[in-house]
Amino acid sequence: MHPSLLQIEPPKSPAPLVGIAKLAARGESLKLGHDVEYFTLPAKALLNRCVSKRVPFDWTINPYRGCEFACKYCYARYTHEFMEMRDGLDFERRIYVKQQTAWLLRQELRKVKRGEQIALGTATDPYQPAERRFEVTRGILQELALHHGLEIGIVTKSDLVVRDIDMMLQIAEHNALTVSLTITTLNTKLARILEPRAPRPDLRLQALARLFAAGLKAGVICAPVLPGITDSPAALDKLVRATRDAGGKYISANTLFLKPCSASIFLPFLEKEFPNLVADYRKRYADRAFVSKAYSKRLSDLMASLRKKHGIVHESRHRAYPPPQELEQMNLFA
Repeated sequence: MHPSLLQIEPPKSPAPLVGIAKLAARGESLKLGHDVEYFTLPAKALLNRCVSKRVPFDWTINPYRGCEFACKYCYARYTHEFMEMRDGLDFERRIYVKQQTAWLLRQELRKVKRGEQIALGTATDPYQPAERRFEVTRGILQELALHHGLEIGIVTKSDLVVRDIDMMLQIAEHNALTVSLTITTLNTKLARILEPRAPRPDLRLQALARLFAAGLKAGVICAPVLPGITDSPAALDKLVRATRDAGGKYISANTLFLKPCSASIFLPFLEKEFPNLVADYRKRYADRAFVSKAYSKRLSDLMASLRKKHGIVHESRHRAYPPPQELEQMNLFA
C-alpha cells in the first residue's frame, strides 16, 4: 500500500475504542512528510469551555491535535493519550487536522457572552507546518471576522502568523484581539535543540515587529522558562529588551510543567544535552509536575523588575497556558 494511504490501526486492546480515540483511528491519511503524517479528524465541537475561572480566558480553540514543532518540553504531549497513543513521539509525528471547523465555530459562538475571552492555540500551535497546507486556522479567523464584541487571544511560535495580518485587522475592527509570540530563548543554537522544527527566535521577533507595524496589539510569552537553561537574569533581560524593541506591548513568563509523558521525552534530552542538570531536575520534579512556589515567585518578581526597567507596562492578558496548578482542572485540549 502507498504510504499516503496508510491508516492508523486501532491499538490491540480488549476494550473497544470510543470518543476521540475512535474518531482518530478512523482518520484518513492526508500526506506523509518527514516522519510526520497528517490525518483528518471529524470534530464534533471546536470551542471548548474552560472550567476554571482563575485563568485569563473562558474558551479555547485548537485547530489541530498534535504539533510538528517537536518542542522537547511540550506539556501537551499527553493529549494524544486521549486517542490511545502512549508514545510521546506520536504527538509530533501524527498530526490530526480538524474538519468543518468554520461551520462548527459559527454555531458555537452563540454560546459566547460579551466579555468572555477566546484563546486560539492553548495546546497545539495554530501556525505549525500543517497550517501552510490545510489553512484551518485561517478559516477560523475568517469566521471570527464576521462577528462583533469578542475578545480573542492568539498564541504561536511561528512567523507564519503574519500571513493572516489581513484577517486579524478585520477581526480587530469589531473585536478585541491580542497576538502573542512564544519565545523561550534568543539563543538560536539553544532554540534549535529545544524546539527542533519551530521557526528561529529572530524570525518570531520579526513577526512581532510586523504585527506591531500593522497596528495590532502583540507581545511575547516566555514559556516555559527552564531552570538552569533559560532562566538567567541576563538572558531574560535580553528577551524583555528585544520584545520592547520589536514593539511588543507586553511580556510574561511561565515555568516548566513536566507531566510523565512529557518527562519521558524531556529527561532523555537533558541526559544528552545537559547531563549536569539531570539530578537537579529529577529532584525538582520528583513528586510533582511543576516547580516550587518559591521558584515561581522569584521568576515573577524578576520579570516584573525587567518589564519596569525596559518600560513595558503590562503582563500578557492571554498566556500560552495557565499556571501549572490549573492545567488539571481545565478543558484545553479538545
